[in-house]
Amino acid sequence: MKWMLFLSLPLYLADQLSKRWVLHNIDPESPRIIIPGVFDIVHVTNTGAAFGSFKNNNAFFVVLSFLALASIIVLLLRGGRRDAWRDISLALLVAGVAGNLTDRLSYGRVIDFLLFDLHIPLSVFRPWPAFNVADSCICVAVVCFIVYSLRDSRSKARSYSASV
Repeated sequence: MKWMLFLSLPLYLADQLSKRWVLHNIDPESPRIIIPGVFDIVHVTNTGAAFGSFKNNNAFFVVLSFLALASIIVLLLRGGRRDAWRDISLALLVAGVAGNLTDRLSYGRVIDFLLFDLHIPLSVFRPWPAFNVADSCICVAVVCFIVYSLRDSRSKARSYSASV
C-alpha cells in the first residue's frame, strides 16, 4: 500500500501545481497556443462533471468525491487478493478524485486547462473538452480497472472450469 502513495502523491502534486500555474499565468480570455490548431493551454472552470455536464452542482460533487475516497479506502483496507492492475487503478483514482476535490473545496469549481483538437471528422467533441491532470488520472484508472476486471473474471472462469 505504501507504493501506492508513490504513485498517487506525485500525480496529485502535478495536478495541483499545474492548476496553480494556470491560475496565475493563463488569462481565461487568452489561451496559450502550444501546437497551432491542435493543442492549447486554456483557463476554463467547471462546476459540473465530465464535459461540463451537470453544471452548478459543486456541492453534490464534493459529497460524491468524499464518498468515492471513502470507498477506495475501504477497498484498500479490506485487502483481499493483491493485483497490480487493481492497485494502480485505485492509486490513480485517489490522485484524480483528490485533485478535483481540492479544486472544488478551494475554488468552488474545477480548473481545466488542456485543450486538444485532433481534427476527427464529424466529431461531436471538436475540440475535445478541456481537462486536467486529475481527469487524466481518473480516465486511466477506469481503463486499468477494466483490465483488472477482465483478468479477474477470466481467472475465476478458469478456476471454476478446473473444479468441475
